This record gives sequence, C-alpha cells and structure tokens, in this order.
Amino acid sequence: MQDNVIPHNFSIGKAERTGLKGHGAFLVWFTGLSGSGKSTIANAFEKHLAEKNIHTYALDGDNVRKGLNKNLGFSPEDRTENIRRIAEVANLMVDAGLVVLGAFVSPYQKDREDISNIVGPENYVEIFVNTPLEECERRDVKGLYAKARAGEIKNFTGINAPYEAPVNPDCEIDTTSTSVEEAVEIIFEKVKSKLQLDNE
Repeated sequence: MQDNVIPHNFSIGKAERTGLKGHGAFLVWFTGLSGSGKSTIANAFEKHLAEKNIHTYALDGDNVRKGLNKNLGFSPEDRTENIRRIAEVANLMVDAGLVVLGAFVSPYQKDREDISNIVGPENYVEIFVNTPLEECERRDVKGLYAKARAGEIKNFTGINAPYEAPVNPDCEIDTTSTSVEEAVEIIFEKVKSKLQLDNE
C-alpha cells in the first residue's frame, strides 16, 4: 500500500513559512508524571512566546484524547500509538511554521525517541518535568492517584505502570524547587537560538 503513496512536492515549505512568521519552528515536548506541572508550565511558556509575537500551538494529553485519540486506551500499545499520532500532528504543525508545545506523560523512552525521529532531532526539545511522585500524589489535582491506589484505574503511570525517566533531556525542571516563572525563563534560554529572533 505504501508503495502507491507518492507525496506531492509543494512550492512552499517550512523555510518559506518560518520566513513569513519571522521565527524558527520546532517542538517543545514536556514529559513527566501526572500532576508534575507539565501543562501549567507549557501554558505559561506559550503565553510568554505569544507576548513576543511567536506563533504557537499547545497539544495536551486530555485534549487530544477527547478527539483525535478518543478510540485509544492506556495499554502500552495504545500509549505508543497515542504518542505516535501526536508526533505526526506536531510534525505537520512544525512544518507549518509553528512552535508546538506538547504536554504528555509519555512514559516510554522508546516513544520519546520516536517523536524525535518523526519531527527530526533538530526540531525536538525535551523538557523533563521531574517532580517527585510523592509531590505529584500529594497534589492529585484530578483525583487520579487516589483512584489508582483504590484500584479503580489500571495502567496508571507511577502507581501500577512504569515511567521511564529521560536519560539526557534538554532541560530538567523540579517544580518543588523551581517556580513556573523560573521554569519559563530557563526553557526560553534553552530554545532562544532555535527561535532565530533578530531582536533577542
């Protein structure tokens, strides 16, 4: 089947689109346990970028699972497919000239390596929100840890499913010692060269 799929060569590509927008395009991927602060930091970081007139789009686990991936569960196979689809969507958005922010538990190292391969290592920035399990469980913002401990949720990362911590992330944030504002500044410094802003 794939032998009969022949991509069309369009006249306008990523270089032209980023030229129109005036900044680089890439994926910033936030990984960490549920409740670690991934979405909170990604949201604040997107706001920081928007204030600098940088075109962005944020992809978040719960939002994507309500639509694109609503047919997937939380088995290891479904988790892998969930991440693969998100990576392909992010790749299209990067090609469109956007800075894409992805906030997903993404517990498997192999899946995160696949994301990098799909968007290209040069377009992938990995942020490990390394908040300890004890703190994530203490917060339990969505009440999921309590349900997992009670046996109401199966395959819940950190309780009855594994989390494989990044070996060499581009940036590591522990929200017990780093504020959201500090995290935003740290991440911005990390990606500033990729943004290719003349005035920075």
